[in-house]
Amino acid sequence: MSSQDPYQGRFAQLVGYRVTAWRDDHAEVGLEIREDHLNRSGVLHGGVMTTLIDSACGYCGCYSPDPARPRQAMTVSLTCHFIGPVRAGDRLTAEARRTGGGRQLFFCDCKVVNQEGRLVAEGSGVFKYRRGSEPERG
Repeated sequence: MSSQDPYQGRFAQLVGYRVTAWRDDHAEVGLEIREDHLNRSGVLHGGVMTTLIDSACGYCGCYSPDPARPRQAMTVSLTCHFIGPVRAGDRLTAEARRTGGGRQLFFCDCKVVNQEGRLVAEGSGVFKYRRGSEPERG
């Protein structure tokens, strides 16, 4: 885990994204785009955008008010739609919300906007809770 934030791993540190908001059924992940995030055409690499969507969605279904009982999940399916170009210096926010699910699976939608609020990507996913991470039965 990252020495800076116990909820983010080394991959988050490598890419440079940060969780900026996290509560039940909602998460936001932010990233300032660097030159090394760009593809050979000079725009954001699709894998970086996919990482933001996947991460925001995964976090939004795994919020736990009890730090002693963290939730973890794995991606089952992820769909991404790339809508507009992103360049170095842009600041992105991926905002995800849980749209449904149950004890083992959850579903999320995500929108990614730049610093001007312009939609640059969106996606949706299906995630499976890791054994022992399932929500309490209510």
